Amino acid sequence: MAKWELKGDYFEACNCNSVCQCVFLSDPDYGHCDVEVAWHIDEGEFDGTGLKGLNVAAYFHTPGNMAKQGNWEAALYVDSKASDKQADALTKIFAGQAGGHLGAFAPLITKVLGVKRVPIEYKVDGKIRSLHIPNVTDIEVEPVKGIDPSKETYVSNPPLCISPQFPNYAAVSRRATYGDYGKQFDNAGKNGFFAKFSYSA
Repeated sequence: MAKWELKGDYFEACNCNSVCQCVFLSDPDYGHCDVEVAWHIDEGEFDGTGLKGLNVAAYFHTPGNMAKQGNWEAALYVDSKASDKQADALTKIFAGQAGGHLGAFAPLITKVLGVKRVPIEYKVDGKIRSLHIPNVTDIEVEPVKGIDPSKETYVSNPPLCISPQFPNYAAVSRRATYGDYGKQFDNAGKNGFFAKFSYSA
């Protein structure tokens, strides 16, 4: 298996209320989960192929408890700026085929809706994270306000999370629309998380 390493910034938005209890292996607030996840790669490579500056996004639907029930549906979106070789590397990593932390999620996915190469706009503006894919999704999340407004509220070491090595900052979505593969929803005002990430295998 190829050696690879990625570091960067990530955020997500789902249909649960903030803070989402799925990260503690509890059932989703509304019986199912529709979650969008976005990554920006600050530095990284896959078997010698550089991946710095590229973006990836994914959509997941789970019909019940994420960890116990499984049966996830998934769609993957790879940055159109990527070369064919880079796109292949990103697909292997984020589909869980290349091992590492993301490989642990692969057995939970029973239906792959598709993989698309699309323009992905990922922005970090202070404490605000946003993602835009034309005709697919538009998301913006901001931190949950704590008792001390100068500090973020975070979850550390939950049993289920996208970025286990870093504090996962609690957020709420300002915007969170999705429409693709026959799925359509608006999760504005619901849960979000953001953090740095570091993956390798």
